[in-house]
Amino acid sequence: MNILFHCIYFPPEVGGLESHVYYLARALVSRGHRVQVVTSRSLPGVPEEEEMEGIQVYRTWFPSRSPTGWVAHALASVPKTRALAREADLIHAQAFASVLPAAAGRQRSGAPLVATFHTSHFLIRAERAGWRPLLRRLVQFPDYALASSEEIATVAMDLAPGIEVEALANGVDASFFRRVEPALPNGGRPRIVVPRRLFPKNGVEFFIRALPLILKAVEVEAILIGDGPERERLQALAEDLGISHRVSFLGKRAHSEMPGLLSSGDLAVIPSLMEATSVAALEAMACQLPVVACNVGGPPEIVSEEVGGLFEAGNPEALAAAVVRFLEEGDLPGKGALARERVMARWSNDRLADRHLEIYSDLLHRRG
Repeated sequence: MNILFHCIYFPPEVGGLESHVYYLARALVSRGHRVQVVTSRSLPGVPEEEEMEGIQVYRTWFPSRSPTGWVAHALASVPKTRALAREADLIHAQAFASVLPAAAGRQRSGAPLVATFHTSHFLIRAERAGWRPLLRRLVQFPDYALASSEEIATVAMDLAPGIEVEALANGVDASFFRRVEPALPNGGRPRIVVPRRLFPKNGVEFFIRALPLILKAVEVEAILIGDGPERERLQALAEDLGISHRVSFLGKRAHSEMPGLLSSGDLAVIPSLMEATSVAALEAMACQLPVVACNVGGPPEIVSEEVGGLFEAGNPEALAAAVVRFLEEGDLPGKGALARERVMARWSNDRLADRHLEIYSDLLHRRG
């Protein structure tokens, strides 16, 4: 099968969507399928064309990280998408901004179009009156629609009553994300890992505000993995709260470092204000970390009482109480082992690839 993906961001970009598309594409290639990806030149110095582990990647013009930039990139990528679509058996748009160029590809080739709606960007814009007519049209384009969480699926179906959207959580490559030798030395106290980029929607501020409350009950230390525009403000907040000696800002780290960094912790916290599947939570669980996460979006579908806990998003007191309760219960290694078993049973990348191939095959069969 010749499969064409369109995705605005792709590795070496770092993020849940990027990881999802990369690992899905890699799994499809490993099964003998041809996968091509049209994406953006969103990072300086990346080649316009390259092969990444059997995936053929094409990068087109990208003006800015903004809704205007997404639209401009989508339009600019139409010629390349249409050209590649001539040989495609199936086209898959990854996120709402990819639907327009993918639909242009379908018009050129007649190949079935699948679209997956990811990320909080979709949820935010679905609440805005000016965006709703455009999103309504976009969710009606695909021959088959997927969403990375039940919440996103519900919102998509509310936009265009009568359409069907399958909720299919993102997966994780459990052969890569697994317990390995810790990258950081043991600090002698429980270590909390917060694998979040430092943007307001990821709620890291509320973890910083919760940390003094946690420290009143339990001696811990924390590491924040990720960078972003909030970094200076969050570092200043940690100083003001007197907890800067217990929290380390590690900044952006290479994807290859993540298993070692996650394996250096005892518990992961996902404090986001909005969240889709939360690939970060799945990656942590695959590395045998229990997870305490926000009670919004995808995490409630992933995190059970046996492997973690949930708290009200944006509430430092609730976050602190959930972490303290979980730490005081003990047996973090045992709960971490259960977390990995849960990932393997429900969210491994192999299972995700299986379902995608079922959908693709069915569409091609119906097409005749």
